Amino acid sequence: MLSIFGHSRSTLCDGLTRRDTLRLGALTLGGLTLPQLLQAEQLAGIRKSHKAVIMIYMCGAPGHQDMYDLKMDAPSEIRGEFRPIPTTVSGIEICEHMPRMASIMDKCIPLRSVYGSPDGDHDSFICYTGHSKRNQPAGGWPSMGSVTSKLLGPKNKAVPPFVGLSPDAGHPPYGSPGLPGFLGVANSAFRPSGPASADMRLEGISSDRLNDRKSLLSSVDRLRRDMDNSGTLSGLDALSQQAFNILTSSELVDALDISKEPESVRERYGKGDPNRFGDGAPRNLEHFLMARRLVEAGCRVVTLNFGRWDFHSDNFNGMKNTHLPQFDQGLSALIEDLHQRGMDKDVAVIAWGEFGRTPRINPDAGRDHWPQVGGGLLAGGGFRTGQVIGATDRLGAEIADRPVHFAEVLAALYRHLGIEPEATKMNDLGGRPQYLLEKTTPMPELV
Repeated sequence: MLSIFGHSRSTLCDGLTRRDTLRLGALTLGGLTLPQLLQAEQLAGIRKSHKAVIMIYMCGAPGHQDMYDLKMDAPSEIRGEFRPIPTTVSGIEICEHMPRMASIMDKCIPLRSVYGSPDGDHDSFICYTGHSKRNQPAGGWPSMGSVTSKLLGPKNKAVPPFVGLSPDAGHPPYGSPGLPGFLGVANSAFRPSGPASADMRLEGISSDRLNDRKSLLSSVDRLRRDMDNSGTLSGLDALSQQAFNILTSSELVDALDISKEPESVRERYGKGDPNRFGDGAPRNLEHFLMARRLVEAGCRVVTLNFGRWDFHSDNFNGMKNTHLPQFDQGLSALIEDLHQRGMDKDVAVIAWGEFGRTPRINPDAGRDHWPQVGGGLLAGGGFRTGQVIGATDRLGAEIADRPVHFAEVLAALYRHLGIEPEATKMNDLGGRPQYLLEKTTPMPELV
């Protein structure tokens, strides 16, 4: 019982003393005591999340017909060895090696007709920007994370609006978190992996001494920055401010520390493999959990990379033995976790690669590049889930219904964040205004 003691001895008209009225623990409303009501109110406030996006880039491009679009009526040289299994949504079947995703398909949207990669080169660029690398404006197209950083800024000054968990890869585009393009270095992804992670704590220095150093840096650099015409140094100013904000708060470090999670949660996500797979990315399942913690802390866009799906040979062993089971565990854990925490309407998840794979299996039991059509998966965001968008023909070679361009998906994600891409322009480095996306057709299926 919570009591607040006063000194008045006066009696109220109903015979109760003021002290009696302040014994709050016995006050109930609908069976709840006031402390319980206050606790519920506090929890409700915590759950009032901001809008955020988590993007999982599947390096090297997975085969759509081996995950969400199996073609059992096709000849064996196209069909392959995997079999479909039913999901929680009647009529939707996915690969047998993704049973956890099958069990939550009512919370997902498989995309079976994604197109837009112009040449089939391995590059994450189109996933992050919705654009081809051809004919770019001065400075280059910015990624969605950088655009969000520029237009919305940080929700929490101690947590960067755009975090890239993607570690470097042997093939550099596999390790890109999404580039800032003409928006400049101030809107780059904050990348906590690698040596930088050791520099996010103040060691042997007080916050007052840090502020003194900050003032000294500003005074020494002011003239040089005033003389700079490129904009680079002003971007460094913003980065320096971000660094000071991070150093004077533990929120980002805490968000990255998954040891604070209950053991049961960590086991549900799993560990995966933190080692790089070939010239691709690790299959690090802890990054899925870290991404959820980051958006909870205030990050608006988190990108991460996963594996190397470029199986020109031994496709089926590679998929079922090294990639699909772990991907199935990490992605399903993330989606379930968002729902259990009441974050599913505020956080959108997209998982995809840069193109699809050839319908015909090659002599090395692999699938080659196929830019004509690929696939992906959406979840959360308050979208209308439990449906499939798009279809391919009997062989999985061509789009048969509802083509979905990369930019259309990004347009939906921008709108989820509160940014209207068809009405938003930003100047490139040549001073020319540029729309965020060229193809901004709404996706009415998501509403």
